[in-house]
Amino acid sequence: MRLSKSFVPTLKEVPNDAIVKSHILMLRSGMVRMLSAGIYSFLPLGYKVIKKISQIIREEMDAIGGQEFHLPALNPREIWEETNRVEAFGDILFQIKNRDYVLAPTHEEIMTYHARNVLKSYKDLPQTWYQIQTKFRNEARPRSGIIRGRQFLMKDSYSFDATPEDLDKSYEQHYEAYRKIFDRCGLKYFIVGASSGAMGGSGSQEFMVKSDAGEDTVAYCETSGYAANVEVATSRVQAKVRDAKSEEVKEISTPNVKSIDELCEFLKIDETQCAKSRVYICGDSPVLILMLGNDEVNETKLEKVLGGAIRPAHIEELKELTGADAGSIGPIGFKGRIIVDNRLKDANNLYSGANKNDYHLGGIDLTRDVKDIEYADLRIVKSGEGCPISDGTLEVFSAIELGHIFKLGTKYSQAMGAMFLDESGKENPIIMGSYGIGVDRVLACYLEQHNDEKGIIWEKALAPYQIHLMGLNMRKQEIVDASEKIYGQLSVAGYDVLFDDRPDAQAGFKFNDADLLGMPVQVIVGDRKLKENKVEVKLRATGERFDIELNNLLTKVKERLG
Repeated sequence: MRLSKSFVPTLKEVPNDAIVKSHILMLRSGMVRMLSAGIYSFLPLGYKVIKKISQIIREEMDAIGGQEFHLPALNPREIWEETNRVEAFGDILFQIKNRDYVLAPTHEEIMTYHARNVLKSYKDLPQTWYQIQTKFRNEARPRSGIIRGRQFLMKDSYSFDATPEDLDKSYEQHYEAYRKIFDRCGLKYFIVGASSGAMGGSGSQEFMVKSDAGEDTVAYCETSGYAANVEVATSRVQAKVRDAKSEEVKEISTPNVKSIDELCEFLKIDETQCAKSRVYICGDSPVLILMLGNDEVNETKLEKVLGGAIRPAHIEELKELTGADAGSIGPIGFKGRIIVDNRLKDANNLYSGANKNDYHLGGIDLTRDVKDIEYADLRIVKSGEGCPISDGTLEVFSAIELGHIFKLGTKYSQAMGAMFLDESGKENPIIMGSYGIGVDRVLACYLEQHNDEKGIIWEKALAPYQIHLMGLNMRKQEIVDASEKIYGQLSVAGYDVLFDDRPDAQAGFKFNDADLLGMPVQVIVGDRKLKENKVEVKLRATGERFDIELNNLLTKVKERLG
């Protein structure tokens, strides 16, 4: 491809709205341009990489027996209502104005719709269906370039099996296929246990990349390899030790004291003596959650315990339910379900709100003073806490989700009537799995990991072009002739070459563009070297430079690129 005829609009300056490294590099290298918040156009260079990623995915999916579909992004709303996910997705689901259609953020319903019409017998199973399709999500705050957008490209696949054991096999096949895909794409990743969220189901793992640009938070132990999304992560942390003697409950005036830190300062106590109360609404029922000190409620864990969606109680609801405002709420006298974090198991001599503004209670004994309480792991883990499976220490950091695999079970097949007859003639719901990869996220993650101060560093698998050929003075006929000859030879040999044939661009400008675009091998045709019948070859990853005889160029390039 001749750069003089190509649309590769590089930028010298970092755009003001770009903060994340991958976003900066994609804009500066002319790979994408923003059309609207969270909506990006892929320009030729960027789309060339997207196609390479998609091809790797197709090859590995086909290798496990996947069959490729292309499903409509515009879905009848009534199909989504069969699984109640119009309500479950809420405002992030794009709905067409007449509300008869939705723009799909995922395709469980549509795949199940097709499965229920054709997969009628155990003889029709197993099946693995996949697609690479544009998806839509009405993000309230799109950010980080293409990492969190309103329109995105996704590979989603679905397995259909007759038994839980067969689902395990399909899940394992996808697990291995995903590892091969990300390995081939040159990514450093790790795998974490995760929550299934709105997808439902049981088994769930995420393939993650460590990055400050990540929208997920992960707990990881280098010693043991333990990794989990903080939505489900646990830690080895000291629980409050029960005192030998319980004090009497006493009411204490605490004017204008609202937080745990303020209470500790006012009473000159440690936060481990405090029980913080939060009130949530699940369905129509209030639930009071009790946490030790400044521990925070993990709402995903709480939803799993309660078996439904939750929301924090509103200000007016708190007053009605407890008689007090936030900061003065406590467990004694609360009329409703009370769930206590495991760190407070059977604790005594605690301080908590009195359900009366500007007052707290001291000497609370959970076993004596609070009836019918439940205990569960409800806290968000923190960096520095012990690993739950080793003597190591957890590090909590941001990460980007590359892929997510789920054992859906029969959630969708039961809701939509996708049934099959087993060998005995009994009707059963098809057992399903769902497996997603963010195709454009693979590109973003690659750029997050493969760059330096000059620009992108491509490896062969995803590089838009393998070779960047530069003629340094294309107004000289000898440079033109030599460059054209090299371009032809490399192209005939099967290499994808980006030829910087721009006649007016200065050498420094061409060098800067070449390093920004980051192709693996640069071939530089200049006056001085050409007089010696040589060209200069530079390896982008290492910066190494070699003077190569013209008649030996193909051999040397093959040594580097294969």
